[in-house]
Amino acid sequence: MSNQIMITLNQIKACDPCAIGWRKLLAAQGKMAPDGVEFPLSDILETNDLGDCLWALRCTSEQFHPLWRKFAVWAARQVEHLMGDERSKAALEVAWRHSNGEASDKELHAAGAAAWAAARDAAWAAAWAAARDAAWAAAGSAAWAAASYAQAKKLKQILDAGEWVE
Repeated sequence: MSNQIMITLNQIKACDPCAIGWRKLLAAQGKMAPDGVEFPLSDILETNDLGDCLWALRCTSEQFHPLWRKFAVWAARQVEHLMGDERSKAALEVAWRHSNGEASDKELHAAGAAAWAAARDAAWAAAWAAARDAAWAAAGSAAWAAASYAQAKKLKQILDAGEWVE
């Protein structure tokens, strides 16, 4: 797996990780991967959790940022059916095109601003309370666990391949 995306403890430490995640990572990697030695970024999924692995993506070089944007769009598209405003859906499309170099930074920022406006509009809508209650109820459900599992699985595939995988 020569294309695996690699990271070092030094890279992670330079980004000021949280104490709990850092201790967990050191316990797992400290003996096998001294500070400057690379290890597969996907290992963090196994030693820590999806949240810590997603956080660690910020510690990688900028060359991977389009790949992380693709992953974020993919994850958002898993719940796109819950998006009632077309501005939010359009922002996903622009973000995807941006990750491929097919949309400018200006287009991305404009789409993001429109999506935020859609979110603000929705917050004032009468359905906000129902949506909020449904989201909180789903947070502890099997659906939430399944979504997290699917995200971790997809992220591992990407990290191990070193590129976007369908």
